Amino acid sequence: MANSAILAVSALLVFAYLLDIAGRRYRLPSVVLLVVAGMIARQVMDRTGLHLAWVDPLVPIIGTLGLILIVLEGALDLSLRRDRAAMIGRALASATIGFGICVAAFAALFHFWLALAPAQATLAAIPFAVISSAVAIPSAAGLDPASREFVVYESAVSDIVGVLVFYAWLEAHGDVAGFAGSLFGGGAISLLAAAAAAIGLLYLINRVDGHVRFLPLLAGLILLYALGKAAHLSPLILVLVCGLLLNNHRLLDRVPPLRKLVRDGYEETLDEFKGLVAELTFAVKSFFFLMLGYWTDVQHMTEWQAWAVAGAVLVTIYPVRHAVLRLLGQGDTARLTWLAPRGLITVLLFLAAAESGTLGSFPFGAVMLVVLLTAAATGLAHRDRGTAPVAGLERVAE
Repeated sequence: MANSAILAVSALLVFAYLLDIAGRRYRLPSVVLLVVAGMIARQVMDRTGLHLAWVDPLVPIIGTLGLILIVLEGALDLSLRRDRAAMIGRALASATIGFGICVAAFAALFHFWLALAPAQATLAAIPFAVISSAVAIPSAAGLDPASREFVVYESAVSDIVGVLVFYAWLEAHGDVAGFAGSLFGGGAISLLAAAAAAIGLLYLINRVDGHVRFLPLLAGLILLYALGKAAHLSPLILVLVCGLLLNNHRLLDRVPPLRKLVRDGYEETLDEFKGLVAELTFAVKSFFFLMLGYWTDVQHMTEWQAWAVAGAVLVTIYPVRHAVLRLLGQGDTARLTWLAPRGLITVLLFLAAAESGTLGSFPFGAVMLVVLLTAAATGLAHRDRGTAPVAGLERVAE
C-alpha cells in the first residue's frame, strides 16, 4: 500500500510537470489540462469500480495550502519602488474597481434570476469577481515587461481583496455594519499582527542555519494563518505583508533599530526561499486541480442552467474589464482584456460559500465552466505570439 501511494504521488507530479511543459510550449492553460485529466481519470476509474474516497476531504485542505502559497509567492514577486507608483496605482485601481463592478453585476444577476436573497447572492458573486494570479501571472509571460508587471500587481491585489471581502461578508451574515467592521476593524488588527510577524520572519530568515532552514519558517507561517483564522482575523494579510517585507526589506532602513535585521548574503537566501516556495506552489496546485477534476461531477457541467450562468458571467467579465482598462489608460488593452482568468481562489471561495448552506440549488457546474472557459480564453488570446520557450520563464505555471 505504501509503495503504491509513493508510485501514485511521484507519477502524478511527473505527469503534472509534463502537462506544464506542454502548456508552456503550445500556450495551452495547464489548469485546464489538469482539471480535464482529473475528470478523465474519474470516468475511467468509475467504470472499473474504483473510487478514491479520500479525495473529497482533501480538496479543501490542499486548496487552502495552495491559497497560502499562491499569496506568498505573489507577494515575493512585488517590488515597492517609487518609480513604479503610477503603475501600482493603476493595477490597484483596476483590481478594486473591476472587482466591485463585477460583484454588483453578478449579485444582481443571481438575485433576480436565481431568486437568491441579496446577502446570499452577494456571497455567491464574490468568487466569480476574483482574477486568479496563479493563472494570470504565468499567462502574462509573453507580454511586454510593462504589461507583465501590471498583471502581476493587479492579479495579486485581486486575490487579496477578493479573499478579504469574501470572509468579511461571510462572517457578517449580510449585515453591512458588521461587514464594514470585520473588513476594516479586523483588517487593522490583522495588519498590526502581520507587521510583527513579518519582522519576526525577516529576523529568522537572516539567521537560519543548517540543512533544514525554510520548511520550519513556512510551517510557522501556516500556523499563524490557522491561528488568525480561528481568531476571526484576516490571516491572508499576514501572508501578504510577510512576503512584501521579505522582498522589500529596504523599507526598514527608515527605522534605525530595524536596519541591522538584514545581514550580508540575504539576497541569496531570499532567492533560495523563493525557489522553494515556487516548487511547493507548483506541487500543491497540481495536486489540487487534478483532485478537483476527479472530484467534479461532470453531470453538473452539462446542465443548461450551469451553462446559462457561466455565459452570463463571461458576458459581464470582459466588457467590464475592457472598460476599466480604457478608463485607466492602461496600454495593450486589447490583450489584457482577455487576461482575466478565474482559478483556484474562485473554487475555494465558492466551496466555502456552499458550506454556509445558504446558496440553495446554485448550479456548481457554472463555477467549473467559468474557470475552464476563462483559462481557455486567456490561453487562446496569446497564441498568436508564437511558441513559448520552456526554459527561462519566470514562474511555474499552473
